[in-house]
Parts: sequence; structure tokens; C-alpha cells
Amino acid sequence: MNLEQLRSFVEVARLGNFTRAAEALFLAQPSLSRQIAALEQDLGAELFHRARGGSTLTVAGESLLPLARRMLADAESVRRELAELAGLERGRVRLGATPTLCISLVAEVLRAFHAEHPAIELHLSEQGSRRLLDELASGELDLALVTTSDATSAERFIVTPLLAEELVVISSAAAPPLTTRDAIGLQEVASLPQITFSSSYDLRGATDAAFRATGLTPEVVLEGAQMDAVLRFVERGLGVAIVPAMVLIDRPGLRSVRLAEPRLTRTISVARPADVAPTAAVEVMRRTITAGATAFAQRAGETMRLVEGSATQA
Repeated sequence: MNLEQLRSFVEVARLGNFTRAAEALFLAQPSLSRQIAALEQDLGAELFHRARGGSTLTVAGESLLPLARRMLADAESVRRELAELAGLERGRVRLGATPTLCISLVAEVLRAFHAEHPAIELHLSEQGSRRLLDELASGELDLALVTTSDATSAERFIVTPLLAEELVVISSAAAPPLTTRDAIGLQEVASLPQITFSSSYDLRGATDAAFRATGLTPEVVLEGAQMDAVLRFVERGLGVAIVPAMVLIDRPGLRSVRLAEPRLTRTISVARPADVAPTAAVEVMRRTITAGATAFAQRAGETMRLVEGSATQA
């Protein structure tokens, strides 16, 4: 017994005619007849009463029909699941990321993922890390790229650190360099006109805390901007900003200098719910994110490095 035989049997039972069933299955009638005959031989029972006016099911055929339909349905379900695993022909991924990551790492990740798996629906939530973790916990997201350490202590998430990244000081490439040295001190930065982020950004909290720890008050010329606006304002020479090294990639209008010790850093992690098994599409997205993080670390040089062990989990 095989699936082709069962499919032929179900089609003859549906149409009550061998000729029409063969046409529906794109088979020659002799081939269809041989499949049914082989099935009857395997089962040791006739399945159809054959007559000039058509074919009707025997008692054995009536018993087999619901079983055959269920077996064909199960086979189709298996085929679809394997197709998803092998080729990702269907599915959905709901990804969350911080604004900084959306204009850098996530843009590259989504481009690579969509090119390989165009049939997968992609949904993106751009929020701060704490809000993303709330959405992850409530089932609104499948994966979240976060930059806060809050996720690591939460038992409801599986968190994999990907990148350790420095925060650097950026200025307009059209203006003279901020310093001739390899690094600039936080005290020097505090005296420069600064463009600061919205208070909803994790970055804003990190830089404010660093200035407070050293008793410094930065000279702020513009406050509350979003990432895209901050980068554009700096490019135009309005001021300087402290940003993750990642955003400098492919931005020739900006130059950067590292902060002197102690440097400001952040860790980028990918988080998912601990109590939900990832679908094939979500797992492939996770691997794509890890590969993208590796590529970014290689491009950014000293200011960004892979967290030990993250690449081996891809």
C-alpha cells in the first residue's frame, strides 16, 4: 500500500467512475486500474463493485475510505511541516528591536532573511528594551533584540548575548577632528555641544549615569531627538553625540573617536520566551541574526566584539 494508491482509491470513490478519476489525477486509465487492483491485492478484498454505469464501494471500500482520507491528510500535514523546515514556504516571524538596532543590524538581518525566505511574513516592533521584553512576555513577539541587562535575570526568557559594543563620540566628517589622540575623555566631551536622545532610549540613561558618576554636567544644545535625527544633526555640524559604534557603519558623513577609560559599553542580546518552542521560521531568523552580528563585529573592528560562545549557538 502507498499514498498514490490511496489517492487513486479516494478519487474513484468520490467520482464513482474510473475514467473521470483518471482524468482528475492526470493518469492513464490503465495505470489507475492497476493501482486499484494492486491495492485490493494487498488488502485481500475488493473495494469497488464495477459496472457499466460506474463503480460503487463495497463494504470493505466503505471501511477503508475514512481511513484513507485521514492518512492522506496526515501525509499532507507532514509534507507541509517538512516544507517549512526545508524551504520555509510559509510562516511568520515577529521581531522586536531597539531603534539603534533597527537602523543598523536589523536592517541587514531583514534584508538577508527576506532574500532567502520571501514567503515568510515579517512583523517588526521598534521599542526600548524594557517595552520589548513586555511584548515578548505577553506573546506579541517571537524574538527581541535588546540591550539591557534586565532580561538576563528573568526566568521567563532565554537570552543569548551576541555582541559587546562600545559607545563612541561622533562628530561631522566635514569638521576638524575632536582630538588628535586615539581616545577622548568624558570631561572633554562634557564641554562640547551635545545632542542627546529621548529619555525613552536606554542609551540616554547610560550616558546620563556616566556623567553623573564623574560629577560632570554636559553642555546640551538639543535634547530629546530620535536616532535618525541625532545622526543627521551631527552630520550637519550641530553638535556631537555619544552613540553605539554600530551606527557608524556605512555613514561617511560621520567620524568617531573612542572614549578614554573607563569606556562605556553595552551588550546586545537576542531573547525569546522560555516556555514557547520556536517555529522553524523563528529559529532560522535567530540564526540569521547571529550571522549578522558576526558580520557586524568583523566590520566594526575593535569597538565591537562577539560575546564568547554566541557564534557557536547559531
